Amino acid sequence: MRRTLEWGRGVGFPVPVTIADIAPRTALQQRYWDPALTEPAQWNPVLEALHSHRSVRRYLPDPLTDETLDVLVSAAQSAATSSNLQAWSVVAVRDPDRKARLAALAGDQAHIVEAPVLLVWLADFARVRQLAGDRGAPIEGADFLESSYLGFIDAALAAQNAVTAAESLGLGTVFIGAIRNKPEEVAAELGLPPHVFAVFGLVVGHPHPDADAQIKPRLPRAAVLHHEKYDLPAQRDHVGAYEGRIAAFYSAQQLEHSWIERVLDRLASAARLNGRDRLKESLIRLGFPLR
Repeated sequence: MRRTLEWGRGVGFPVPVTIADIAPRTALQQRYWDPALTEPAQWNPVLEALHSHRSVRRYLPDPLTDETLDVLVSAAQSAATSSNLQAWSVVAVRDPDRKARLAALAGDQAHIVEAPVLLVWLADFARVRQLAGDRGAPIEGADFLESSYLGFIDAALAAQNAVTAAESLGLGTVFIGAIRNKPEEVAAELGLPPHVFAVFGLVVGHPHPDADAQIKPRLPRAAVLHHEKYDLPAQRDHVGAYEGRIAAFYSAQQLEHSWIERVLDRLASAARLNGRDRLKESLIRLGFPLR
């Protein structure tokens, strides 16, 4: 494609420049939309897989075997967990009707229905509370905000391991944060007991040949990596450079987007949170006191 990018639209390349001139080739170059980057000496297949991550939103109907699901869960359980509490669980949803109902609760995302499996990752304190109840042991510490954080973080770490494992097998994935749009309804659909909260979903399946999932550029490393002390003023130039690079990425897909405008729009009001503005209330109702 020989599409010319104009100076002044935030792209940051002098004219005349075309997508063909600046299009990255390697996974590292694509991750930062910078064709000048070279792979470091330590590069290996694991790093290649991590840098090649992309969200897939079109799937074939091919099922996911129990063996594959077991491997994804064992990979998830190999992630770090605070104090080995393992305060998470996951529900594998394969039933088409249940997936359809959950999709409706999560903004009618078609790929939830299309893919063979939706994994719903849970912050789970029901298990440890049951242990305490069986032994008559105190468990006041589970009522505090710190413990809720622990469950959310453990679930996220486990799910990311599962994503890496799935992608190593040639599968596609996409996280579903909209599972938190209507937490009580999701809990009812999944039969969650008190003290269990659905943190997010993860669609897993075989990517459709026409999915055309791309490696989306991230902020420059210099925007997120600070040395010794946090430096907010220095981020402006790096964010500005990113606005240009991701504009080039979107242009290559025949899209016109501003990352900055999209970020600000996403956080402009409580209404833009699509129900998640009442997350604290939902957590308390579902057994997380948040003391």
